[in-house]
Amino acid sequence: MKRLLLLMAVALGVLASHAAVKVNRIEPTNWYVGLKDPSVQLMVYGEGIRDTEVSIDYPGVTIDSLVRLDSPNYLLIYLNTRGAQPGTMEMTFKQGRSKKKVKYQLLAREMSGDKRRGFTNADVLYMLMPDRFADGNPANNQIPGMEAYKNDRTQPSLRHGGDIEGIRQHLDYFTQLGVTALWFTPVLENNSPDGHNHSTYHGYATTNYYQVDPRFGTNEEYRRLCDEAHSRGLKVVMDMIFNHCGDYHPWLKDMPSHDWFNQPDYKNNYLQTSYKLTPVMDPYASEIDLKETVEGWFVRSMPDLNHHNVHVMNYLIQNSIWWIETVGIDGIRMDTYPYAYADAMARWMKRLDTEYPNFNVVGETWVEHPAYTAAWQKGNKMGKPESYLPTVMDFSFYEKIDSAKHEETDGWWRGYNRVYNSLCHDYVYPNPSSVMAFIENHDTDRFLREGQDVPALKQALALLLTIKRIPQLYYGTEILMNGTKKVTDGNVRKDFPGGFAGDPQNAFTAEGRTPAQNDMFNWLSALLHWRQNNDVIVKGKMTQFIPYNGIYVVARQYNGRHAVTIINGTTQQRQMKLDRYREAFGNATVARDVPTGKSVNLANGEITLPARGTLVLDF
Repeated sequence: MKRLLLLMAVALGVLASHAAVKVNRIEPTNWYVGLKDPSVQLMVYGEGIRDTEVSIDYPGVTIDSLVRLDSPNYLLIYLNTRGAQPGTMEMTFKQGRSKKKVKYQLLAREMSGDKRRGFTNADVLYMLMPDRFADGNPANNQIPGMEAYKNDRTQPSLRHGGDIEGIRQHLDYFTQLGVTALWFTPVLENNSPDGHNHSTYHGYATTNYYQVDPRFGTNEEYRRLCDEAHSRGLKVVMDMIFNHCGDYHPWLKDMPSHDWFNQPDYKNNYLQTSYKLTPVMDPYASEIDLKETVEGWFVRSMPDLNHHNVHVMNYLIQNSIWWIETVGIDGIRMDTYPYAYADAMARWMKRLDTEYPNFNVVGETWVEHPAYTAAWQKGNKMGKPESYLPTVMDFSFYEKIDSAKHEETDGWWRGYNRVYNSLCHDYVYPNPSSVMAFIENHDTDRFLREGQDVPALKQALALLLTIKRIPQLYYGTEILMNGTKKVTDGNVRKDFPGGFAGDPQNAFTAEGRTPAQNDMFNWLSALLHWRQNNDVIVKGKMTQFIPYNGIYVVARQYNGRHAVTIINGTTQQRQMKLDRYREAFGNATVARDVPTGKSVNLANGEITLPARGTLVLDF
């Protein structure tokens, strides 16, 4: 019996030694030479690949280490490319008598990292959802072989068919409007079954970090979009998610290691995040509160990645560099920023800051208090570790402007006093000009909700575009799109009219817009074009005046030029005596209202403002 078992073991060993080495996938799919950090982690996936030996014969490339993970189907290869030139190197995988040679490309960079320029406060970001903006290529609406899904534009929570080509075909619309940067929700593959209770049209459940979702297009189409946007003076900001991936990512079916995810035993011991971000900064936070925030899953369909696994973080860091180099994006918006471990995110940001010192990243930090947001910004003095994050999102401004629009501005706290009292905390920001402000986005009710309060919208936009911030607009605001999240998020993510075959209206053209839509579009467009390359707004000193007699005033000044935004925060006509605002107006006798082009007389010492009136004066 023992002899039989021995013979069987030998036979199995011989079979194993002859088993073909399988390499199904290597990520990154290629890499770049000439980076400041020459190391790269290759994640190799293939059945039984873990126990293979690897050799490389390519000038300037050495193997620093091989990391064999828990799963037999993954192998990590750490390379040093310090002396390498662009070319195709060959890797040899050997297991027993079986060998497999795999070619891998090392590419030249188009430019050095310090030449890449990110978005700044000179830009205005236009945020959109590819699935809901325009369908430029109906042929990619139904992709064979993907998990079950359905395109149904009558259902707000299903896919509607918008894509990258649809965005590219409307680049002239963005330049006509006057925005200078495009931020759209994630375009990477989200290959999971879609239904009314589980839909990934939004793009936040990644299943392949190196491939654009085929329903949005291809990597090449994404690159073409970036190139053509750049040729029109438009920047492109890529939405990324480090906190979690999708539950149909191959990692969840075959975990590379037992600690690849937070709470890996999710089937028996599921931990839901509390969605409360305060414990991350709370000096008195309990261990359980902090654990729930950063280790709990966002939802069951979005597994929480463990960023304290160094290999996970290396993978994500490299992925962001790969997209910068491969398609030439001009910035990153990082989703759910505080949900991930702060020290790991700081490591990522430090790497990007070193490699691309003029690049920009904005982190979503959804807490409506300036001190919390400021603590995340690069250079903070809050006693927290350095984050290296250049730009943060101003949820305080969003919340205050949302409340102000419903209220009469009184002599103390209500109305535009809320905005004043938020901005007066700008001393906590290391760089207020690198804070991104907004009045709505894909996760909030639309500013107009279910109405058409145009005066309130104009007031909010006038402030957004003239205060010391990076402004972000949401698609369709310029044509008065509205909606609430009361039933579903899809109702604030409606299709842009004219972007889809059969639409009864084409709001991309003046002829297709209603008179009210054209009034809003033209008003906003005039303000946006005036703002471009305007040093008064980009570099100018900012002065705000406590709301007085219901009127809120914000002034900007630079090298003798002035811009003054005046908001009547009441439903009554108001007289504004200019003597109180002499430091903003000086001896000016006339000014131009930017959105309307009308001349405003300042010589008589007062301005009459209609109910909820707005002026943006240039002189």
